[in-house]
Amino acid sequence: MSPRLRIGTRASKLALAQAEMLRLSLTRMHPHATIEIVPMTTAGDREAHKKLSDWGYKGLFTKELEDALLTNDIDLAVHSMKDMPSALPEGLVIAAMLPRADVRDAWISPKYASLDELEKGATVGTSSARRAAQLLHARPDVNIVPFRGNVETRLRKLEEGIASATFLAAAGLKRLGLESHIKSYIPAETFLPAVAQGAIGVECKSARPDIRAMLAMIDHTPTSICVNAERAMLHVLDGSCRTPIAGLAELQDGMLTLRGEVLSLDGKIRHADWVKGEASAAESLGAELGARLKKRAGPELLTNA
Repeated sequence: MSPRLRIGTRASKLALAQAEMLRLSLTRMHPHATIEIVPMTTAGDREAHKKLSDWGYKGLFTKELEDALLTNDIDLAVHSMKDMPSALPEGLVIAAMLPRADVRDAWISPKYASLDELEKGATVGTSSARRAAQLLHARPDVNIVPFRGNVETRLRKLEEGIASATFLAAAGLKRLGLESHIKSYIPAETFLPAVAQGAIGVECKSARPDIRAMLAMIDHTPTSICVNAERAMLHVLDGSCRTPIAGLAELQDGMLTLRGEVLSLDGKIRHADWVKGEASAAESLGAELGARLKKRAGPELLTNA
């Protein structure tokens, strides 16, 4: 009997594009499987007018998908890994990750070709506490305004003049075929990206060895190693959705380098550090870096940012 898989996903264009990427990957490895994409709406989608920092819990874009997994309404859930809380509900596991895309932030502006050209007092739109804090740390003269909504909505707000510039994940723009909007890229050395930015993960029940075996065949090991290190750091920090946290792991010749930082919401405080070690110790390296940053930042910064 041919396997049947139901992939749960958010209903946004980007999420559906990522679900289709997963479907194609699974079809290549399992050509006889019947694979259905099941769009769903999450809390973060329903109340897109709210700032992310106004919510009192994590998982704004994942909870409904995870509930559907636990009730067997879907078999898989596909996520942008940067949206995932550092701890999963009991009984669920990230069983595979697709090859990671561009980790950088993209600079989009009808007026300024790059961040370096941004004038004093200019208005920049973003819904990301991390991007806002990093920008304010580098440019305390800039005015930040909230920029919620999907990619298309944010681009429209830019055209309407609500802000002079914005940042978006380069990976999402490329997956939507909107790369032409990118004026320039922000190097990761300038603005460290969000934890797991550019990575797509696949979640399923831990008690489904059949599905986990299918997913193991499409898992991109280097991506999993790097993202697991970053998420281990995030788990130790246990920051709220208000806390600006960034992290990036990179692999070279079996060695993993992980950089991380924690900032205050106003960008005035920034703690940064890095670790390096064997890739096989990725999660312990992440936990080590998280502990270092947590000690430096203290509970007040991580709780209240």
